[in-house]
Amino acid sequence: MVRIKRWLNIAMTQMTSSEVPTMGRRQFMNLLTFGSLTGVALGALYPVVNYFIPPKAAGSGGGTSAKDALGNSVKATGWLSSHPSGDRSLVQGLKGDPTYLIVEGSDAIGSYGINAICTHLGCVVPWNSGANKFICPCHGSQYDSSGKVVRGPAPLSLALANVSVENDNVFLSQWTETDFRTGEKPWWS
Repeated sequence: MVRIKRWLNIAMTQMTSSEVPTMGRRQFMNLLTFGSLTGVALGALYPVVNYFIPPKAAGSGGGTSAKDALGNSVKATGWLSSHPSGDRSLVQGLKGDPTYLIVEGSDAIGSYGINAICTHLGCVVPWNSGANKFICPCHGSQYDSSGKVVRGPAPLSLALANVSVENDNVFLSQWTETDFRTGEKPWWS
């Protein structure tokens, strides 16, 4: 054991200057390590950040293209031909949330959509045409035909989205105006 220690001490003290890494080599290795780790971290972080940025549609008004149950973009003429006046049917809306499109006539889709997520615990609220209101199956919250809460335990009305039709494509965009049902600033924006 003593011989090994002596040999190590001799080997360590007898290194020449060409065997000792220079500061340039150390800096290069540090830069290489730092650069590699930074590249990997940024590469992993990009999809996470990109997830929180809402997609933009190509229309001049912006927004998100409404999608049907199969994931196809909703065309106004096709939607109106298969949904009667007064119909409230679900499409995939902003952030992928289910949103009701309202058919106001044989040739008109309503200017607003109603988010179908209950403000109590997040259940999807179905439209009950017999009662002419939205009734949550989880805890019985009820909303009128415009999505305004009429019976709790839900504390707030259903969120709204702007609906626009451009080149026969239906787009949904964030509702920023005053909530016409309450006269207040929208709680969801």
